[in-house]
Amino acid sequence: MKQPLIVDTRGSGLFALLLLSLVAGFVSGSAGQRPGDWTNYNGPLSGDRYSPLTQITAANVAQIRQVCAFDAPEAVNFQSGIVAVNGVLYFTLFNHTYAVDGETCRQKWTHARPEPDTFLMVNRGVAYSDGRLFRGTGDAHVLAINAADGAELWDVSIGDPKKGESVPMAPIAWNGLVFAGNAGGDNFGVTGRIYALNAATGQVVWQFNTIPDSGPARATWLKASPENPPGGGATWTSYALDESQGILYVPAGNPSPDFAPALRPGDNLYTNALLALDAKTGRLLAYAQPIAGDFHDWDLSAPPALITSKSGRPMVAAGAKDGYVYNIDRTGVAGRQSGEPDAARLVVHSKALATTRENADAPFSSEHETRFCPGVQGGIEWNGPAYHPGLGLLYVNAIDWCTSVKMQPASQIKGAPGAPWTGAEPADGWLFGKHDPVEQWKGWVTAFDAESGEIRWKVQTPKPMVAAVTVTAGGLVFTGDLDGQMLAYDASTGRELWRHATGKAIGGGVISYDAGGKQYIAAATGLNAATWMTKAGPARVVVYALP
Repeated sequence: MKQPLIVDTRGSGLFALLLLSLVAGFVSGSAGQRPGDWTNYNGPLSGDRYSPLTQITAANVAQIRQVCAFDAPEAVNFQSGIVAVNGVLYFTLFNHTYAVDGETCRQKWTHARPEPDTFLMVNRGVAYSDGRLFRGTGDAHVLAINAADGAELWDVSIGDPKKGESVPMAPIAWNGLVFAGNAGGDNFGVTGRIYALNAATGQVVWQFNTIPDSGPARATWLKASPENPPGGGATWTSYALDESQGILYVPAGNPSPDFAPALRPGDNLYTNALLALDAKTGRLLAYAQPIAGDFHDWDLSAPPALITSKSGRPMVAAGAKDGYVYNIDRTGVAGRQSGEPDAARLVVHSKALATTRENADAPFSSEHETRFCPGVQGGIEWNGPAYHPGLGLLYVNAIDWCTSVKMQPASQIKGAPGAPWTGAEPADGWLFGKHDPVEQWKGWVTAFDAESGEIRWKVQTPKPMVAAVTVTAGGLVFTGDLDGQMLAYDASTGRELWRHATGKAIGGGVISYDAGGKQYIAAATGLNAATWMTKAGPARVVVYALP
């Protein structure tokens, strides 16, 4: 295999290692986690993407420089989050997992697991816990890997790739359990499932089906039958966990067939829902379904962030492909008992629109195309909001890109195992409708008040914004764009303070971490995706710091 290229741009001169001035308390940190680590896809288990590190500030961010880069040999759809533990970076490239020194970008090890190509050939990263890494695969397995040397510890299946199932999400791990779920809910008959696995052995501890086999939720699928099975509710992005209460928060995807609600009338629970599960038992405690009756492929797509507003209100910030970030009140969830017969329905306290929304209620037809915004690749995708507790602001990237759909005649909407099941006529090579020309797309970076949903500032970008966004105690918002620019904004005002051209489209993780007493910023660059019209070449992780 071609060896990775390591570029170290720090020079040979001596430079001081400054001790980090860290905020007290580290409210976003996970139990037993170093404040400077980033142990999950969204940082702490709460998923708020907030870094308490303060060495890099609005006053000095213009001075940060690239200190090194790691070039992998694979050119893939690089959407991986980056995990940082004790100065080591971990990330995934479809069927490879890498460990790289966070100060020098020198490879420590790589783990490879050959597997058949899948529809998307994408993986979004690992979770770290107690010296182990956990990741999913394209053929619907979950792996445990020794973080010290890359040795595989166990490999278990939780899905059937012949049905189109996979596990692209980055798991999370807590209290001896690993939480993951299957994707593929846009395929005929595939339903979402959430698993808790034993972290030591991989054995399934519990399983929760997002479309139950019976009960009140099943009854919301009014036309379900063996010939017309309910489908959807897959979980293709990461979860969040309330450690103090042991509650797992899961975003579930859209129902299928995507664009044909006449074949599946009803609320279609628990698709497009935020689920609150007892993490130890898998019991459903509460849920919210902010997008009911969906017929636009508008998943509740982004990993949720558990936050507490400045007034003290506990909430979940959940981004969706319909363009909204929903601030869902989670008051009282912790007080519910696993034995209670009915799940509580959570209230959407406020919501904020992060992109253009047009023609959202227009019905689809087999006679003509119907254009709607956000389109099926629009809104908020696999990277969700970040929260600054001191400012009370949420930050999110969004995509402004519309889709036109012409339906197949109802008699022709036939499902087949392992095949996409949308109800739309393929258009220009797309299975999910026809996108607007790229000359009409754009992106947004938005900051809004977590309590009220009021927009505080908004930045328009020339191309869709799909990369992660991270906010720091130093008053900065870090992200990247499809033109390969790394960006830093003033968290209070949205003023651009720094940018750096990486040369590769950015659609993966952007994180802040500590190594050797120094604050670093790292980004996953090299998004190769036909969807986003990007051919970026081999994946690259770029690392920045003050000189």
